Amino acid sequence: MSHFNKAEQDDWMTVYLKYLLFVFNFFFWVGGAAVMAVGIWTLVEKSDYLNILASSTFAVSAYILIFAGGLVMITGFLGFCAIIREQRSCLSALSEELKQHLTQTLTENYAVPGKTHITHSIDRLQQDFKCCGSNSSADWQHSVYILSVESSGRVVPDSCCKTVTFKCGKRDHPSNIYKVEGGCITKLEQFLADHLLIMGAVGIGVACLQSCGMIFTCCLHRRIKMDSY
Repeated sequence: MSHFNKAEQDDWMTVYLKYLLFVFNFFFWVGGAAVMAVGIWTLVEKSDYLNILASSTFAVSAYILIFAGGLVMITGFLGFCAIIREQRSCLSALSEELKQHLTQTLTENYAVPGKTHITHSIDRLQQDFKCCGSNSSADWQHSVYILSVESSGRVVPDSCCKTVTFKCGKRDHPSNIYKVEGGCITKLEQFLADHLLIMGAVGIGVACLQSCGMIFTCCLHRRIKMDSY
């Protein structure tokens, strides 16, 4: 029953992310279309002024607007296609690549000379997410560090311990280390999913602000134009 509920929740999250990205791409595409339209309008309606301007900055600016708007529209269109087609194979490949890369990093690079930054990152990952190993604590059995004499008999790094003390990694009992189902990769994927929601929401907010700015700019331009008559 719990597995069914989890699968249902994952499906709901996928649908939510899909439509969130769809809405963001819509605003993104509209923003690009607006920018491109302003550039074209500038060249068409104000082309008579270009011949008498000493500098080509005005024309170049208009062409930049058209190029930038077109690029944004193409990017937004590709985003629509990717969302509509639901390229699950690409997403699955990305998730699998993440798992393989993390497992390889744990087994080959942890506590290796010249890889201090990786060691620190893994230690922090395990402590922050309260996990041990990529998929489970058993992943550390194949680690270069654990198999070396430098481990001093540890079966897992000390950062796997619930309370980190010197050589606490010698004992891998659940009362001593974090034994989380799915390991660190599950926690990391959830972390990325949560932040994707935040980034999507921020992106929509920025797109809305840009759209409002465009509307206010058009209203101001219209008002100035009316006052000039």
